[in-house]
Amino acid sequence: MLMIAVFPNIDKENAPMVLRRIVNFYQGKDVKLLMPMDSAKFFDYEAYGVEDIENHPIDMALSIGGDGTLLGICRRLYERDIPVCGINIGTFGFLADIELPEIESKLEKIIKGQYYFEERMLVSGFVKSGEDDERFLGHAINDVVVTKGGVARMLHLGLSVDGCRVMDYKADGLIVSTATGSTAYSLSAGGPLINPKVKVLLLTPICPHTFNARPMVIDENDEVRIHIAALHQDIIVTFDGQESFRLLPGDEVIVRKAPLPAKIVKFDDKNYYQTIRTKLLYNA
Repeated sequence: MLMIAVFPNIDKENAPMVLRRIVNFYQGKDVKLLMPMDSAKFFDYEAYGVEDIENHPIDMALSIGGDGTLLGICRRLYERDIPVCGINIGTFGFLADIELPEIESKLEKIIKGQYYFEERMLVSGFVKSGEDDERFLGHAINDVVVTKGGVARMLHLGLSVDGCRVMDYKADGLIVSTATGSTAYSLSAGGPLINPKVKVLLLTPICPHTFNARPMVIDENDEVRIHIAALHQDIIVTFDGQESFRLLPGDEVIVRKAPLPAKIVKFDDKNYYQTIRTKLLYNA
């Protein structure tokens, strides 16, 4: 029996409709559906709810929402080696591969095993304060971003890659992005599009106050260190735009490739360039 954990975004208007279609489709089939207990109670599917779902036997996770929902589920299930399939009811849906008109046909393909996994690199973020040991903060699939909070003053940031001081920035922040995240915040900040099959990291400054600060592509195994140089009291580091931590002047943010990748479920009728064309470039 196939064990599928369903993670609906309770803030999405279409989530109840999509959840109902999933439940109806898999009724009577050799599939057991599970949901986090809080979500199951919220949507009145308490019979499917389980506590501590992260440690329950699961063959696949279904996220109902946008790419942000899928990213959160991937981090939530990190180290479990569980593939995540996204049903897109968000805006763009670069990672969530199932659109509303094709839900049932793709759910059928899941039963038949007609899908494959794309491994997407994660990065791990740490902070080092003074002489203290570095402290783990979290993982990201898209990006780790050092940026200012609500105050308008620019940050003074020092960038080192693999122990070499590369340059100092006066900017609103700096984005350390995976190739997957090249279509996210980095793109808005002027970074290039990178096929996720290319094993690199992307460094993109945010509104730099100099003409020679340009996005930089580096090897996926390079270690990135960002030193907070200025006496600026409102600084944060964010992970995939969903988790954030306060930083202090003198702190150093360290970003490395994570030990394990995320597994994203994909189908043969779509590829990266088609997704870029239909969702970003031409919308046609």
